[in-house]
Order: sequence, then structure tokens, then C-alpha cells
Amino acid sequence: METAEAATSFWPIVITGIAILVLLCLSAVFSGSETALTTAKRGKLHSMDGKGDRGAGVALKLIEDKERLIGAILLGNNLVNILATSLATMFFTVLLGEGAVAIATLVMTGLVLVFSEVLPKTYAITNAETMAARVSPLIRGVVVVLSPVVNAVRALVRTILGVFGVSTDPEAHFLAAQEEIAGAIALHHSEGAVEKDDRDRLLGALDLGQRRVEEVMLHRREIEMIDADLPPAEILAKALESQHTRIPLYREDPENIIGVLHAKDLSRAVHQLGLDSRESPADFSELNIEEVAMEPYFVPETTPLDEQMRAFLLRRSHFALVVDEYGALHGLITLEDIIEEIVGDITDEHDTQKSSGIEPNDDGSVEVDGGVTIRDLNRDCDWSLPDEEANTIAGLVIHEAQAIPNAGQVFSFHGFRFEVLERENNRLTRIRVRKLL
Repeated sequence: METAEAATSFWPIVITGIAILVLLCLSAVFSGSETALTTAKRGKLHSMDGKGDRGAGVALKLIEDKERLIGAILLGNNLVNILATSLATMFFTVLLGEGAVAIATLVMTGLVLVFSEVLPKTYAITNAETMAARVSPLIRGVVVVLSPVVNAVRALVRTILGVFGVSTDPEAHFLAAQEEIAGAIALHHSEGAVEKDDRDRLLGALDLGQRRVEEVMLHRREIEMIDADLPPAEILAKALESQHTRIPLYREDPENIIGVLHAKDLSRAVHQLGLDSRESPADFSELNIEEVAMEPYFVPETTPLDEQMRAFLLRRSHFALVVDEYGALHGLITLEDIIEEIVGDITDEHDTQKSSGIEPNDDGSVEVDGGVTIRDLNRDCDWSLPDEEANTIAGLVIHEAQAIPNAGQVFSFHGFRFEVLERENNRLTRIRVRKLL
């Protein structure tokens, strides 16, 4: 009789013990899955998916809605942890009596901490993408099953947060893709894995969509032009003297651009003129410059650089004139100008050697031409001056001073000291900049 009673009480204890172990294993899966799916790099998952790993594809879809994913995992993890703790309390109470609650608490805390939290999360951190791909089919099922409860919890949480004036955007992502990539590049640079030049090129390519044509164009006062009404021989001489391949042609007013003269087209026309007049000296007065010139291509100053680069490639053109909102000539931009924003200055054998406009001093300060862009100064000196309100150093000083300073005036803002060295009319031509400690 006693043997039968002992057997009857033995199996429930064994089954309870097995259930506790199974629940601890499920808790470990939930904890590891949460870490793996939230730390896995989408780029690696996408690459794995492209190689035929279906689990990676499922993981990518789960990550698209992280709020629902984390809600389902946390709900499942809490359910199995609470159930395991309750069963453990019953298990130790049967074995040790009423005073076993404290023992059950200590034992379950140790087991959950080591085997259901630290161990699986440590593994997930070191093998995030692999584990994410393996557990994603299981977690997808959990998300589907628990979605009604998770959606109710999400609605309740948003309601409570709304009472305290905190608004939530259900469609918001934790980080935009561009910010995520830029942050990764900056992190690897700070750790020494990415060189400064490589970092600048990568960030320059990422920033093209955030920057506009007016930020990199050549200002109209610096544009080299030729008067179309000059004698053809003189136009030819000016074109040969120029270091530029493409030169705008104007008539009467520099604002009235009638065409763009390409050196190669001009050479062909001159060569043909020589062939047509072999028996007598070539008469350059017969050269029709307007027929040789290309039709000018105008673009708005607000065009993003990435769009303008695509437009250049589509048109098979490298040169555009920039106009403001009133249609007035503002400057010019070339494909080379855009590429230089990625790789830095490009020079060839016909370019004259010119200063960058940035001259470092022994005391740590830098003397800068007023027309130097804030981006170029930041890039050269590894600084972080803001360029939201102004494009050039002179523009930044004028914006912060709310006036056009005179030579000798000194200002401090954004953690830097600015001293105006030279001013010509209404332009600041030379500024000394020093970072404050």
C-alpha cells in the first residue's frame, strides 16, 4: 500500500521537474532570440538571405516591426519564467515542506540568471546573425500567436504614455539607415579600424542626398566667361588661354548665357575651317561660334547633389549653370565638383596649383579664406562646426554675429574662437579660427 502511494507521488514530482527544465530552456530561447534579433546586422542578414538562408529572410521581416517582435518575446519570456517559478515553488514544497519557498526563490534565481539570461545572451551577442536566422521561424510563430495580446498591450501602453504627454510613432524606426551606417563608420574610425581619408570618402558619399547644389557650386563672380560678340579669333585665343574645357558664352550681359563652348568642339571647328581653306590662310572670321557652342543646361540651386549626379549621368553631361528661384545666374557646377565631395580635390596637368585656403598655425589655430566651406574645414581639421545655417566660414561668422564684422573683431561660439583678419567691402576674406579647450 505504501509502495503504491510512493509511486503515485513520485511521478508528479518527476514530471514537474522536467516541466521546470523545459520552461528554463524556453526562457533561454526567448532571451537569446531577443538579443540576437535586436543586435543582428541587417546587412549580414540580407547577404545570408541572398545566399538562400530562409531563416535570415524571416529574421529581416521580423525586425521590420521591432515593437511587436520585442513585445511578443517579452510576453512569452515572462510567461515561461513565472510558470517555472510557480512550479519550482510547488516542487520544493513537496520535497522540503512549507519552508521551502525561500530555497525555491534562490535556486530559480540562480538557474534563470545563468542558464536563461547570461548564457544565451552571451552566445547571441557573439553569433547574432547565425542565431537570429535559426530562431526566426520559431519566433515568427510566437509573434503570430501572441499578436492579439501584444497589440492590446501596445494600445494600453500608448494610452498611458499619452496621459503623461508622451507621443509615440508606431511607424518610427530606431535609426534611419543612413544614420545607422554613418554611426558605424564613425565608431570604426574612433576604434582605429577605418582611416580618416576612408571615413571622409564614405561619409561624403552618404551625405550627397542631404546637400544641395548651391553648397558646392562655383559662385558666379568666379566664373570665367567669354563675350560671344568678340571676334572669333579673340574668342579662340581666350579659349586656348583658359584652363577650363567648357566656358560659358554670354551676350551683352553676363546674366544672358547663350551657350557653352567646349574646347573639343572648338578644335573640330577650327580643324574643319583649315581643311576648307587649304589653298589660302584660314579666315577665323568665318567661324560661327554660336553654332559651335552647346545649348546651356540650367539647374535650380536647391537640387540635391545625388539627384544632380544622376542627371549628369543620364544627360551624359558634366556641366550645368545654377540659377536661383528668380532665374538669375547663381553659379555653375560640374560632375567633378560632386565627385570631389567624396574623394577630395581632383587636379590634372592643366590645373594651376592653388591653395586650399586653410593654413594651420603653430599655436593650433587655422587661418581660413572666408569663402572656404564649413564642410571642407571640418574635413581638413576633423572638427564639427555646424553647417545648417551657413555654407562658408564667413557666412557662419556673419550669421552668428548678426552683422558684417570689421577686421579685428573676435567672436566665440560653438566652442571655437573666430577672429576677423581681413574684410573687403562687405566680404570677410580672412578669418583665424581656433578651437577652445
